[in-house]
Amino acid sequence: MYSGLVHAHSGLRWLVLVFLLLAIATAWQNWSRKVDYPQGRWALLALIFTHLQLLLGLALYIWNAAAIKSKVQFGDMGAAMSNSIVRFYTVEHISLMLVAIAVITIGYSRAKKMSPAAEGHKALFTFYLIGLILILVSIPWPFRALGAGWF
Repeated sequence: MYSGLVHAHSGLRWLVLVFLLLAIATAWQNWSRKVDYPQGRWALLALIFTHLQLLLGLALYIWNAAAIKSKVQFGDMGAAMSNSIVRFYTVEHISLMLVAIAVITIGYSRAKKMSPAAEGHKALFTFYLIGLILILVSIPWPFRALGAGWF
C-alpha cells in the first residue's frame, strides 16, 4: 500500500505541473489582453490537484514518520540535519511544498476578489508562478543526489 501511495504521489506531480503551467500561461495571456477575470478551469484544476497532492503527501509523511523515527530519533535533530536525505524528506520537502500550496491557494482566492477584474489574472500569474518555482525546487528529481524516480 505504501508503495502504491508513493507511485501515486510521484505520478500526480506531473498533472500538478501541467495544470500549473496551463494556468500560468492562460493567466499571462489574459492579463496581457486585459480580459476580465473569469474563474478559469486551468487555475481551478491546478488548485484541486495541488490540494490532492498535499493530501497524498501528508499521508506519506505520517506513514513514513515511524520509519524516519527509527532511523534518526527526533530528539536528536542534529543527526537528522547532518544527513542530507533525511533532512530533505523530514524538513525541506514538506516545508517548501506547504508554502507553495499556501501561495497557490492565496493567489486563487485573491484573484477572484480583485478589482478591476483584469488584475485577477496578474495576481493568479504571480502567485501561481511563485508556487510553481517553489514546487520545482523541492521535488526530489532523479538527477539530484537524493533523487527519486520519474514516477
